[in-house]
Amino acid sequence: MNNTVEYKPVEIEQKWQQIWHDKRSFEVETDQAKPKYYVLEMLPYPSGKIHMGHLRNYTIGDVIARFKVMQGFNVLHPMGWDAFGLPAENAAIERKLHPKSWTYDNIDHMRAQFMKIGFSYDWRREVATCSPDYYKHEQKIFLEFLTQGLAYQKEAEVNWDPVDNTVLANEQVVDGKGWRSGAVVERRKLKQWFLKITDFADGLLNELDNLPNWPEHVKTMQRKWIGKQEMTALEFFIPELNQAVEIQTTTPEALFGCTFVALSVDHGITQKLAQKDTKLQEFIHQCKSIPTTESAQELAEKKGHLTEITAINPVTKIAVPVYIANYVLSDFGSGALYGCPGMDQRDQEFAKKYNIKIIQNFDEEQQVMINSDFLNALTQDKAHEKIINYLKEHKLSTQKITYRLHDWGISRQRYWGCPIPVVYCDACGIVPENEANLPVSLPDDISFEMPGNPLKNHPTWSKTNCPSCGKEATRETDTFDTFFESSWYFARYCNNTTDKTIDEQDCHYWLPVDQYIGGVEHAVMHLLYARFFTKAMKKCGMWNLDEPFKGLLTQGMVCHETYKDVNGHWLYPDEVEKQGDNYICKATGEIAKVGRIEKMSKSKRNTVDPDYIVNKFGADTARFFMLSDSPPEKDLIWNDSAIEGSHKFLRRLFSFVTEILEVEAKEAEESFNHNKILVALHKTIHALTDEIAEFNFNRVVARIRELANQLFEIDLNKLSNNDKELLVSIVKDVVKLLSPMTPHLAEELWVMLGGEGLVCKASWPIYEEKFLVEDQVTLAVQVNGKLRTTIEVARNIEEEALKQLAINLDQVQKFLLGNNPKKIIIVPGKIVNVVV
Repeated sequence: MNNTVEYKPVEIEQKWQQIWHDKRSFEVETDQAKPKYYVLEMLPYPSGKIHMGHLRNYTIGDVIARFKVMQGFNVLHPMGWDAFGLPAENAAIERKLHPKSWTYDNIDHMRAQFMKIGFSYDWRREVATCSPDYYKHEQKIFLEFLTQGLAYQKEAEVNWDPVDNTVLANEQVVDGKGWRSGAVVERRKLKQWFLKITDFADGLLNELDNLPNWPEHVKTMQRKWIGKQEMTALEFFIPELNQAVEIQTTTPEALFGCTFVALSVDHGITQKLAQKDTKLQEFIHQCKSIPTTESAQELAEKKGHLTEITAINPVTKIAVPVYIANYVLSDFGSGALYGCPGMDQRDQEFAKKYNIKIIQNFDEEQQVMINSDFLNALTQDKAHEKIINYLKEHKLSTQKITYRLHDWGISRQRYWGCPIPVVYCDACGIVPENEANLPVSLPDDISFEMPGNPLKNHPTWSKTNCPSCGKEATRETDTFDTFFESSWYFARYCNNTTDKTIDEQDCHYWLPVDQYIGGVEHAVMHLLYARFFTKAMKKCGMWNLDEPFKGLLTQGMVCHETYKDVNGHWLYPDEVEKQGDNYICKATGEIAKVGRIEKMSKSKRNTVDPDYIVNKFGADTARFFMLSDSPPEKDLIWNDSAIEGSHKFLRRLFSFVTEILEVEAKEAEESFNHNKILVALHKTIHALTDEIAEFNFNRVVARIRELANQLFEIDLNKLSNNDKELLVSIVKDVVKLLSPMTPHLAEELWVMLGGEGLVCKASWPIYEEKFLVEDQVTLAVQVNGKLRTTIEVARNIEEEALKQLAINLDQVQKFLLGNNPKKIIIVPGKIVNVVV
């Protein structure tokens, strides 16, 4: 057979991308007559170049979107850009460019890269969060929050990044360092704008139970971050000050082991003592170098300052020393704790360092309380219950609910962000900007020469008139935390042209997002903030929506081996080649050291350029490989031979179709088992329909390849007319199954096979039940309970015929010795047991 058509993926992909564009194939409108499905991947930061993580994340979303279209849903699948933020500002400073030009150039480049991969986005709905047309609406949201009492300003200790010169939220401090800069974070006291996320703590916590399609580990992370706890509040009297200090605890059963009290550096009593204690003042100053986050204070070396006061245990009536300690959180509970070094590891470390008495009040071996008066010999749970009742009876405690969750500080002291729309007037105080004056836009003539906030340093931008009295006033020069933008963008996609912030009718149709896709690293910050915004906007009467994301899929990372040269410098994968059992550095010929398989990162140079893969193998090959290797929630390990294998398979499929079309069919008998192939096809359709819905894409690819391999075994030279007609029909269904994963190749094969319209708009294949039950069944044949052979028979064979077939087998006859069996036992569909 002369195969004259060659598979040229890049040409095919460019062709179909243009056709989709011209036909506006992925543009959708609100249509109440059709069931909707909203697929959304977390919007990317426009860094200028896509990486393999992008390719995997957005391929997963695209497969789901295309699959749902073929199932008859009206599918919204938008794309936009999380375009504000410090990286753009820092990159612009480094390159002596304006953040706006740097950002929009990057958006243009990444959009073109996405288009080359064939993602089915409705590009009309594209948003860039740095556009005034977008952020004027979030300024409206802020003003509404302000009106409703959900936004407020206060002076607070904050995490200060000395490199990025801005405030960081607790969630943005990782191991005591800025999440972007890596700089050691400091503590400063500044006036900041906050959002009252704590008002919604219970709703955010309880409604996690209404999200069955979220990964359990993500919900657990959010529950832990919200951190709702019932605390027992006790009062320890301080005779030297003639006042009491409230201490909240979750373990009142440890009271008999209390040997000290510790206060936070910000506690009111600490501040009072510091007025007359210079050493305490110095200690407080040292403690301020630790970030405000709980994790940072947990990791810091435990340090304390012994005061001259004591506190009396309300149960034992014993006076214990009072310390000021750096590990006591100022904003959790009452900012005070009682130390029980016999039951708490942190307290024990502290006690050993400062030679504080340790009372062992829990027997680890017996798991009971000791040295604890009336709690002795009780388990900790029983002791907890008994002490709670005792404290209540003697009116020594009250029960309080506390949360780890704190209000969200949204003020940032940088230029490239959304300006906070308030004005400071000497006569009127803090005044919200008039909505008619929105957006409060960023100035283009900005300088980064001076340290500090560029907006504050601008000579004129902050000068304005009071929206209330008209007198001279000053604008707020802080900008929003960039998580503000990504907390509501999913709503703007529903209608990005309306003059209103959101179109309630369109949002009512499209929301919530049916399937949200993105990295688990956003489990706390972005996902929690987006859930908060949804609830806050509902409270403001903007819509009647409780949760933004109905389903959540957190995809794993893309990983690769790491390589170093003899000097310990990182090498890119294309700088080494395998020779035998070793990897050789191409430049020097020396043996390269192979390191661990790790997440692809620029710093370790273990990256593969998606553009290189797409240009060499085609976007369909890249997509197919990204889906084939691992379940989406697991890490994917990059494998050069595997991507070549994916390409080889697609090329073989293309050749197979061209060979079918070229063959001259004959007037002949069937050349292949039609029923067997139809059974394989319909079983595959049935399995894929479930597997795609459950995101088991690696199984989808495996089943497609298994079916295709059965087709490849057919001898095309022997095809009859009926064979060819049936085979074309079967392959058309295979092309439909492939369409969500390899859309360009599918469109090309669809046309070649005579399909009508676009295959991406075709209906998903429907399996027939009759083909899911195979006609043949394999039975075990036993003699006196021992397996002697197997036979393949029709599933509906009559019992008498089956018995006769079994006793006539040579493997059975040699045991019968010419006699009739005593009996024949049949287990339907499984066993025939001949008893002799």
